Amino acid sequence: MKKVFVYLAVAVLLVSAGGKVSASGSSSRDSGGSSSGAVPTLIWWQIGSAQGGIAEDLAVISNYTQEKIGVRLDVKQAGWGDAGQRFTTMINAGEYYDILFTDLGSYNRFVGMGAFADLTDILPKETPKLWDYVPDLLWNGAKIKGRIYAVPTYKDSSKTVYQFWDHAIVEKYGLDINTTITWAGLDRALRTIKAGEGARYYPFIMSRSINNFYFDQYDSLAADLPVIGVRLDDTQHRVVNTLEQPDIQEALRYFHTWYEAGIINPDANMVDETPKYRPFFMSQAWPAVAASYATSAGIDKYDSVRFFGPSYSTDSIQGSMNAVNVNSRYKTEAIKLLELVNTDRKLRDMIAYGIEGKHFTYVNNGTAVRRDRTDWPLVNYQEGSFFIETPENTVPPGYWEEVQKLNEEATPSVMLGFILDLEPIRNEVANCRTTWTKYFTDLNTGASDPAVILPQAIAELKTAGLDKVIAEAQRQVNEYFQAQGR
Repeated sequence: MKKVFVYLAVAVLLVSAGGKVSASGSSSRDSGGSSSGAVPTLIWWQIGSAQGGIAEDLAVISNYTQEKIGVRLDVKQAGWGDAGQRFTTMINAGEYYDILFTDLGSYNRFVGMGAFADLTDILPKETPKLWDYVPDLLWNGAKIKGRIYAVPTYKDSSKTVYQFWDHAIVEKYGLDINTTITWAGLDRALRTIKAGEGARYYPFIMSRSINNFYFDQYDSLAADLPVIGVRLDDTQHRVVNTLEQPDIQEALRYFHTWYEAGIINPDANMVDETPKYRPFFMSQAWPAVAASYATSAGIDKYDSVRFFGPSYSTDSIQGSMNAVNVNSRYKTEAIKLLELVNTDRKLRDMIAYGIEGKHFTYVNNGTAVRRDRTDWPLVNYQEGSFFIETPENTVPPGYWEEVQKLNEEATPSVMLGFILDLEPIRNEVANCRTTWTKYFTDLNTGASDPAVILPQAIAELKTAGLDKVIAEAQRQVNEYFQAQGR
């Protein structure tokens, strides 16, 4: 109670003196980003599992950031299950922060709420190293109505999907996995394994939330609604109901036949997690990841083959970004911190792994060795580029170079740079999301017969306003390309 009283007393004195109290307790006499002499402490919200004892480690990191750019750092984390609601509540309540992790599910919505600062003009002026380091394609993918409101994380920013097969199974059945990149070829391989291994063996183990990647041929226009989209290579930019497209319907039919044949586990539509070992699965990844997958699964080797991509879309680029609060008192300092995280290897490693000597050590071959993978709570895909981070000793040589190469080879979606303005159709989009949630799990795992369920789902989506959503999306797409003379 004494601490509370002292803090309130200090707050009253500051306010009476015309200052403002930030969430970190620092004061400022204006809202333009300048401090009253104290070193600014930037509040950075991320997603993760917060744990005790990190404050003293952040103090060590802050000593370095203070030395380099004159700011200190306070990282806060919202839990994995409630981050979306936590961030929405925080923004609605006007809770103070400086930097917020955002992604496809929240970026467009929070920009529409006026929560994020427009960084378009300030980035090249104040952080030229960051501006030059992040490829133009990523900056274009982060734009909303031609303006940039977040710094995209330069990592596996293009999407490439690989199939991974237990090498022992491939050898046992003489599978040619290069033929499995079509649904028909995959069907032959899975049925061969099922016939050989028996009734209680499931070659394609799934959970209800797993991504099967059959929507990846369509750009969903950052609407977070996979039942609408423009095909990645459609130069006519036609917005379609993806559930009515032959390729999507073909995929759903195959999944249902696999479910009925016992190739997919019968509880796939009810379980939240899959076991560590799976004979076959698909993942957004790159070949070098196969080694870590095999270690986790307890097998000698996974064979891999490319199934989709690489492709750049607005969705893939917006998978990880950091935005600056429109009400931050330290906007310039915030983007300079993001610049440092993306261009300074020492800081990048500290934020990714923790404190050298305590959480990790460097070894002579240019890699980092963690003491314990569970003792550092920050999640590196949310923070900064992978390509300046010292690789862990658990990954093979050339690990991140593979990712960079895929990014360089990626074909951009015809819709890259376009983001659907949801405001005119906000209610309809919300209703369609709710409706799709009812059907997604059973269709995705093959538990429902698409011949029966798809017409029912489409009819209900139309009742929810899907036709209006598609018409409005097409209108905006047409205007966008007409304005560009395309």
